[in-house]
Order: sequence, then structure tokens, then C-alpha cells
Amino acid sequence: MNWIAFLQAAYFIILLMAIVQVIYDSRNTTKALSYILAIIFLPFIGIIFYLSFGINYRKRKFYSHKLLRDSTLRKNVEAQSHEASDAAWNSSHFPVKYQNLARFILNTNISPLTAGNKVTLLRNGEEKFPVLLQAIKSAQHHIHIEYYIYENDQIGNQIADALIERAQAGVEVRFIYDDFGSYLIGRELVARLQQAGVKTSPFYRIRLHALAHRLNFRNHRKIVLIDAKLGFTGGINVGDNYCNLTAENKPKLYWRDMHLQIEGPAVAFLQYIFISDWNFCANDTLALSSKYFPDKLYGDDLQPQMVQMVSSGPDSDFPNILFSLLKAIHAARHRIFITTPYFIPGDALKDALMMAAKSGVDVQLLVPMESDSKVVNTAAKSYYSDLLAVGIRIFQYQKGFIHTKSMVIDDDLVIMGTANMDLRSFDINFEVNALIYGHDLAKELAEVFIEDLADAQEIDPEVWLQRSALTHFWERVVRLFSPMM
Repeated sequence: MNWIAFLQAAYFIILLMAIVQVIYDSRNTTKALSYILAIIFLPFIGIIFYLSFGINYRKRKFYSHKLLRDSTLRKNVEAQSHEASDAAWNSSHFPVKYQNLARFILNTNISPLTAGNKVTLLRNGEEKFPVLLQAIKSAQHHIHIEYYIYENDQIGNQIADALIERAQAGVEVRFIYDDFGSYLIGRELVARLQQAGVKTSPFYRIRLHALAHRLNFRNHRKIVLIDAKLGFTGGINVGDNYCNLTAENKPKLYWRDMHLQIEGPAVAFLQYIFISDWNFCANDTLALSSKYFPDKLYGDDLQPQMVQMVSSGPDSDFPNILFSLLKAIHAARHRIFITTPYFIPGDALKDALMMAAKSGVDVQLLVPMESDSKVVNTAAKSYYSDLLAVGIRIFQYQKGFIHTKSMVIDDDLVIMGTANMDLRSFDINFEVNALIYGHDLAKELAEVFIEDLADAQEIDPEVWLQRSALTHFWERVVRLFSPMM
């Protein structure tokens, strides 16, 4: 009996310490309450789950951008970024209402607002992969490639062959793949790349010790950089499933996605992100050499397409991507078109969208009819009732799985990249988004959004709200655990 009493007391102390740690470590009240409930009602399992997935590594600094630890280098980078930004937002092409948004990103990310860019939308893998392959084959100095999912299939090997050919021709090739997302890449493919001179490294290699932590923190970025002149980013990973081929290789599920091709000085910040990630995961000391960056951070002729990159992850002081979305929403005057495969916005983003709708802004949300995660899909539905009640229109894509991550604000801002509208993307994953200020791309993406609505079904608010009380209750129960998803 004494041993039972001792174990009970010990467990109570551990439980109390875990709750204190949650309260101390969490800035988000909802998230803290979710973990406390799990710890109390799931004995031992809840504590293990929190220690594995819940620790605030932004507060503890998962890793730091050691490239800018040098104060002199940091001052030089800041000075160049401010100089480029001043030249861009003083142009008549820059929408003045986004000046605070651009300044926020500059001050938190040291990411300049750049002018003189050319941005091209690439629809689905069938548009992206041919363009990407041609760009890789044209590389003369370096290729930097970073993917969350890279598969050992037809398209994966086509890109690998192109990388090998360029490496053997003397081009510097560096390749980062997420060790969790790219579990299908295969040792043979990696070995073949390495033998040809391609430098490869998994991001945060999964090992049996600390397995849960390493599964939790994922490099969700998709970045390709060619000779400091051309960059690619967006939602499309590398694999046959992401290309809707027409013959025998046609995937079972139609995959709807978007990617960006960026030419110009905006690739500088993508390069900085890659080099930071490379030095961390490869334990290297690759420097911010001028050979990896454009000659200028601003174009001689200020073009309408002005681009600014924003990144966030456990290494950043703030959830920069979430904050940038909030500032963009608050700046909206006429319309907000959102496409996202995973919608668990949290209270801040949900409230911002509701305020915009009640202010007369046309807010429309395009999501999958069914997500590839039933749990995430159920949690997402718990937010729909509040949004529908204030006039936000929600469409469910039926043709296949829509994986695009984009937002169009009015007719002069596009936000697109790797981040989903969920708490994982905002707090845990390493992500990057591009903001393109100006009319041309916003008009084009708005047209794409409307085209996609033809393959979607709008949710009828009355029918949705009349669903059974049990269904609404279950969705809200699942939503309690959404900070952990």
C-alpha cells in the first residue's frame, strides 16, 4: 500500500509539473487548455504527447539563423534590405495601404520589398515540372533545391537525372529533403546523387531517440534556386501524384495545386532561407557570398510586380506568416479569396475574417470536399458555422484534392507559398510565403479562383446549421485538439 501511495504522489507531482510547464511555455490560451485537458484526462499518454509535440520551440529557439549572428553582417543586410524597400514602396506602383504590412515583414524577417521581378503562375505539376526541368538543365553556377516530399518515382528520377548531369558538368548542386516527408526517396536515389557530386542532406534526420520531436518539426518548404536569378516556390512537391498525366500514369486522385516561378531580386531572400537551412542540417558554413545573390535587391526599372518573401518556423521570434496574413486581411477593402487544403485558423485568423466580412468585404473560402486527414477535416468544419453566420461563402472542391495555398486581397495583392491555414503551419512547420503586390497577378489568380469554383459546391448556410446537434458537438470536440494537429 505504501508503494501505491508513493506512486500516486509521484504521479501527482509529475502531473502538476507538466501543467505548470504548459502554462509557462504556451502563449496561446486555447492551445494551453488543450494540452492541460489531454494531460489530465489521458494519464501518462497526455504528458508524453505534450513532451513530444507541445513544447514551444519558438520560445526555446529550435535553431537560430547563425548567418546573422555576426553584428556587422547583420547591419549590412539590414541596410541593403531597407534601401531596396525604400526604393520600392516609394514607387507609384506600390499600393500604399500595404506599407505597414511590408514594413512589418521587413522588420521581423529582414526581408526586403523588391521591385523589378517577373512572377509566373504554374498550374499543377503538368505545368511546373517541364519548366523546372528546363531551368535545372540551364543552370551554370549553382542549383539549390529543398523539398518536403521528394519521391523515388518517374518525376523524381527525371529531376535527379538533371541534377546529376549538371553536377557532373561542374555546377554546384545542394539538395535538402525532409526526412519525414521524403521517406519514400530511397537510399539508392540519394546515393546516386551523392556519387555524382550532388551534396545532399536530410533536414533534421529522424533518429529513434527524440523520434517524436523530429517527426513534429517538419521542413515544409519547397524552394528551388537557379544561379541566383530564378526561383520556384509554392505548394507542389516532387512526385508523380502531383502531376495529372493523361495516359497510364494518370493518378487516382486529381491533384489541384499552384506554384510560382520568380525571376529577379526577390530570389535573394529565398537564397538566404536555403543557406540558413543548409548550414543547419548539413552542419556546413556556406557563406552569404555575392555569387549566390543578385547584383541588386531592386530593379533599375520599377515594375508593377513587387515581391516580398516571409518565412516562419520554430526558429523565428514571432509567427510571421500568421501575422502577415492578419495584416493583409485587415487591409482588405473589397474582397478576399482564400484557397487552402487545411483550414484550422485559430481564433485570431477566424475573427479577422469575420470582421472583414462584417465590414462589407466579400470573403470566399475554397477548401477540399474531403481532406486527406479525416481528423483535420472534422476540426476544420467546426469553424464553418461561425464564418457562414457572418456571410462568408465557403466552397468545397469536388473534382479532386485541392492543395493550393493562396490568398487574393482586393485586386492588388497575392499571397502564395507553402503554408496552410492551420496552426501547424503557423507555429511548428518551417514555411515560406511570397507576397506579390500589384494588379496583374492578383487579377490572374482571382480568375483562377473563380474557375476552380466551377468544380466546387457552395455550402448552404441554412442546411449546414440544421445538421444534427451531435454532429456539431463532435466537430467541436475534435476542434479542442486542433492545436496539436
